[in-house]
Amino acid sequence: MRTTTTVILLTLAAFAATAQTTMEKLEQRADALIAQMTLEEKFAQLMNETPGIPRLGIEPYDWWNEALHGVGRAGRATVFPEPIGLGATFHPEMMRQIGSAIADEARAKYEQARQRSNYARYTGLTFWSPNVNIFRDPRWGRGMETWGEDPLLTGTMGSAFVRGMQGDDPVYLKVAACGKHFAVHSGPEMTRHTANVEPSQRDLWETYLPAFRMLVQDAHVEIIMGAYNRVYSESASGSKLLLTDILRRQWGFGGHIVSDCDAVADIWRGHQIAKTEAEACAIAIKAGLNVECGSTFRALRQALDQQLLSEADIDRALKPLMMTRLKLGILGHDADCPYNHTDPAVVGSPEHIALARQAAVESMVLLKNDNQTLPLSKDIHTLFVTGPGAADAFWLMGNYFGISDRYCTYLQGIVSKVSDGTAVNYRPGALENSPTLNKINWAVDEAAGAEKTIVVMGNNGNLEGEEGEAIDSERGDRSSISIPESQMNFLRQICQRKPHGVIVVLTGGSPLDVREVSRLADAVVMAWYPGQEGGYALGDLLFGDANFSGRLPITFPADGSLLPPFDSYSMQGRTYKYMSGNIFYPFGYGLHYGHVAYSNLRATASRKDGAEVTVTLTNTGSRPVSETPQLYVSAPGAGTSAPLQQLADFRRVDLQPGQTTDVTFSVPASRLMTVQEDGSSLLVRGTYTLTVAAAAPSQRSRELGVESVSTQVKL
Repeated sequence: MRTTTTVILLTLAAFAATAQTTMEKLEQRADALIAQMTLEEKFAQLMNETPGIPRLGIEPYDWWNEALHGVGRAGRATVFPEPIGLGATFHPEMMRQIGSAIADEARAKYEQARQRSNYARYTGLTFWSPNVNIFRDPRWGRGMETWGEDPLLTGTMGSAFVRGMQGDDPVYLKVAACGKHFAVHSGPEMTRHTANVEPSQRDLWETYLPAFRMLVQDAHVEIIMGAYNRVYSESASGSKLLLTDILRRQWGFGGHIVSDCDAVADIWRGHQIAKTEAEACAIAIKAGLNVECGSTFRALRQALDQQLLSEADIDRALKPLMMTRLKLGILGHDADCPYNHTDPAVVGSPEHIALARQAAVESMVLLKNDNQTLPLSKDIHTLFVTGPGAADAFWLMGNYFGISDRYCTYLQGIVSKVSDGTAVNYRPGALENSPTLNKINWAVDEAAGAEKTIVVMGNNGNLEGEEGEAIDSERGDRSSISIPESQMNFLRQICQRKPHGVIVVLTGGSPLDVREVSRLADAVVMAWYPGQEGGYALGDLLFGDANFSGRLPITFPADGSLLPPFDSYSMQGRTYKYMSGNIFYPFGYGLHYGHVAYSNLRATASRKDGAEVTVTLTNTGSRPVSETPQLYVSAPGAGTSAPLQQLADFRRVDLQPGQTTDVTFSVPASRLMTVQEDGSSLLVRGTYTLTVAAAAPSQRSRELGVESVSTQVKL
């Protein structure tokens, strides 16, 4: 009689054999399609906006689509929080669920578009998300698109998102996800078309590449997008080192590579590596690029005529593109693709709305709560809501956003919570980035007279974003991390009249200088860009129907003027790993309504198996909490030849009042290794400090009373 284990193993083997056979058939079909194409047809299929080839059953297709935090730019969709807020959840499983929900909506929208013969941009199934660049400098306008400053957190959240997007079928893809921008790209936006970035080998392999490697090797992401900038004098979208040597050969990437938009044009026009468009085409194709976002590949015929490329080069570039479309089941009808029929009712469904609200709740971070100002009573007598972001849905969106048919502003979410006997009033009170010219500002009087005043202020998409997107900054970046002075003056006026009872809700996608805000206000909340359900989520949290659980995925510096130069890609003095001072709120920090004690840390470690670390958590408060214990490693040489500390693992743990539980981290030896100056990794011999804490260890964390326990092991 066969045992259950034997049956399972045989079933898995048969399943794998079937998948292999199906993949081989798709490979054969891709080869057959390419063999039937003319040269001109092949050229056209290598650009993002591709024409159809009716005689081969190939429909027109545009490879460009967006799904950063919901299906973008394609009509109605569920809008989730901006990724920097999702990073604050430290919740990979929820990221997988969000990726899956987005892909379901994408499939439904794709099918409806095709039924109407709509082949326009933003109707396809190849999504240029997620952005797993490292948010190394808080001035970068696109940092909001990332999951923060830590490679492990970024790679973990990004991999979960990709798995949700692409589905779990062994052959077919629900949609194709894309890791971008490969590599070493995080501002400044102003020089991205001309800059040459030359990080140390240690910074390259320790900071800039790990998240991409996790997406490729752990999540099997289908697409990688090259960046605009040069890396070691090669265009990132035409780099043999990045695209061939590292991505394909070292990591075994099997999907396709797309350029950032007009990055191939930058090879000759911006970086001046090539003299002509034809030379730029040849550099990109030979480096491993498969599809260009742009129009420079119109010179591919010239490249062949000048013998810079051969038809075999074109065929090699084209095959991964055909394979992606076959794995999506969209080169003709493929009855075997399990994702071909999705109910249109999934778009904006109640389940997706609930998930968006949960994500928004988990994303918001409580930075300060003096004298238990929060939670507010729903029976409060008088409440005043003010600030330029309180009633404007744009302050919920961030960038690369979709459009929902339901947005709950912060004002609406707050009002939805109070009793009918509460007097609530509202005025904007200040403009986002302009001085108030009227000398009479009734908002100050009304704020002073209310029991509690909530001020919604900070940044929005007009003040930070991508190159050419924000209207009041340095091509999307910020010149400083200060809150606009018009808003600060308004807050000062309120607090001068009302020294207590002021709650500040900060919006934005990047760290802010909050020293004065934290001094003036009794409670401070970082709400990020929380998406369509942001107002409801804020109401849940402020009035105690939910508990705060968000943690900062990026360090909030104290003084922006002390930051390293923005255009330097050296990690020295950056992020929690290398900042010894100038920290106001540390990476991983966040309060909740209650307290969790950390105790009884014990660890075992070996050079072969890595470390197993166990900590005891006790909820000493009166409310249920979701705690996020974080394991940090300080290797021998920390602060000199190794980072001060490095995140090795994290958990989300639900605790009932009075509950005690043990949390165990199993850390492979690879996460204990130190990247050397030559880029190699080494498990250094010596004493390692293992710390489990509620935020990254630092002097500032100790000043804030962050729970922390440490032990040492020898390896």
